[in-house]
Amino acid sequence: MADADNPPAPIRPQVIMIIRHAEKPLPTGPRAGISPSGRKDKRSLTVDGWQRAGALVELFAPMRGHPPAGLWRPAAVYAAAARHGRSKRSIETVEPLARRLGLEVDHRYEPGQEAELAAELACRAGATLVSWHHKSLSRIVGNLERLTGAITPAPPPLWPADRYDMVWVFARAGDGWRFAQVPQLLLPGDRPLPIAA
Repeated sequence: MADADNPPAPIRPQVIMIIRHAEKPLPTGPRAGISPSGRKDKRSLTVDGWQRAGALVELFAPMRGHPPAGLWRPAAVYAAAARHGRSKRSIETVEPLARRLGLEVDHRYEPGQEAELAAELACRAGATLVSWHHKSLSRIVGNLERLTGAITPAPPPLWPADRYDMVWVFARAGDGWRFAQVPQLLLPGDRPLPIAA
């Protein structure tokens, strides 16, 4: 029984937050990927990407206060696996945040395993953050809806190739999910406008 000395435990909403990994080298651009040790690495983030990865720490796990409205401090962090020569960018994007939170990045799932990832996410309590490749983000969303109920309003069908600056938030609402977009607004050029449906 709750009283003034023992307030009830706060309710932990079931929330899934999805981001695209941070900036990558472009085939036609001068920016190179840089490994954590500073070597050129086409599978790693660019300098801008590393800046975003660092800024995401304060966005999701600020030293003081709480994350901005619409976001939560994650209790679990997932990223696309980097096996078989794949990009390391999804993991690199959230590793600094996971360190601050005292968590390990869960990278058991790789592109092509979005159905398995969605099934696990649907069963997790609390807030979860996922960093993934933009071309297959919609597969996570589609599988989540198929497994656990309607998502309203409907999310955009695709994540655009030129956007790194948005958080898609899915909050459990009855038998389905309530969808919102929260702009990161972390680096110059980040846009406040949501991704168009």
